[in-house]
Amino acid sequence: MANDRRIVITGLGINTPIGDDLETFYASLLAGKSAITRWKWLRNDAVYSKVGGDLSEYDVKAKLGRLRDRLPAEMHRRARVLCNKAPFSTSLSVLCAADAWLDAGLGEGGDPTRRAVLVGGHNLNERYFASNYETFLHEEPDYIDSMAALHMLDTDHAGSVCELLGWQGAAYTLGGACASANVALRSALDEIRHHDHDVAMVVGPVLDFSQMGVHAMALLGAITYESFNDEPQLASRPYDARREGFVPSHGAGVLVLEELGHALKRGAKIYAEILGCTSTSDGSHLPSPSTDGQARTIERLLRRAGVRPDQIDYVSAHATSTPLGDLSELNAIKRVFGDHAKRLKINAPKSMLGHTCWSAPAVETVAAMLQMQGRKLHPSINIEKLDAEVDLDVCANVPVDHEIQLMVKNSFGFGGLNCCALYRRFDPSKL
Repeated sequence: MANDRRIVITGLGINTPIGDDLETFYASLLAGKSAITRWKWLRNDAVYSKVGGDLSEYDVKAKLGRLRDRLPAEMHRRARVLCNKAPFSTSLSVLCAADAWLDAGLGEGGDPTRRAVLVGGHNLNERYFASNYETFLHEEPDYIDSMAALHMLDTDHAGSVCELLGWQGAAYTLGGACASANVALRSALDEIRHHDHDVAMVVGPVLDFSQMGVHAMALLGAITYESFNDEPQLASRPYDARREGFVPSHGAGVLVLEELGHALKRGAKIYAEILGCTSTSDGSHLPSPSTDGQARTIERLLRRAGVRPDQIDYVSAHATSTPLGDLSELNAIKRVFGDHAKRLKINAPKSMLGHTCWSAPAVETVAAMLQMQGRKLHPSINIEKLDAEVDLDVCANVPVDHEIQLMVKNSFGFGGLNCCALYRRFDPSKL
């Protein structure tokens, strides 16, 4: 297959505490609504982490009910069966994939062997495993969920989404810490360009945090746990002088990628064209942000796509609300874009959403696509006192009118796993 096939986004799915449909989600972003509350699933008061974006009480049955008249009857039956047996996180992947399938208008036609599913993430059903482990140790080994033998595999989300959709192309899972969903996007581009697929779905699933997981991150000093337990909506504050760490959060995002000719032939709506996705590493396992590594990734992305830095007008920032990470990213942007950096629009989705970890690139790309369509950027909220070293336009506290033409989506994972994507507004007159 030719490696110059053009690829576009034709479908989106979302599930966050501030919206599980595209319209509600975008309206909440523009309103500056925070997804962060006190954790509802936490049972041990000794765990330092008390706040996050919580979907643990999400009503799966109600969502299935809303999908009943929208999905084909057999697909809806499969969704019910899958969600009945699946852990919380897998259920939300199935439901979010259904939403993206509907948004893309794919229907049940087409060759199922030319449709791929790529999942970005790892250790996704963490709380489910911890619960079963506690049952095994403290109650009765035979009372654990027998399906754990399947749900513990990294194929669980990919296989479940394939079963829902009836797709029979490539299906696999990729891990890259907080860049995972962008790493999956990168492989999805390859599946369409080089491996005989017309469509590829990128699934960024909910990371179902365990008590041990969030406590360990607090001990590492990565997440906030000291100042905002009584005001959780203020906890995630990229670029603010009082930021003290990222806020772990539930969230799922799904992107439908499609070869341009295939999309045009079926009259699909097109959100944007993907010009590239580049991945690099810092050669270190430590969670220390590297301006050099981040700048190198963005530079390579632009160079490979043949795009000049001064052509970019918007950056959807990684911006996790950590003292070092936010400045490292801004310094990388200044290094790559030079004087043009002052003219960029930059915002921080995590200021409202918290850090959805493995799914963050997908969740935040959905947000970026809606901003591109809506011609209005969401604010970076909770900036009460701008850090003195932040000297770029970070859309502080208010939405901004702006028509995105070319945008970069940054994702930088623990261990120096950097992966950035480049998108262009689709102009049908320039086919």
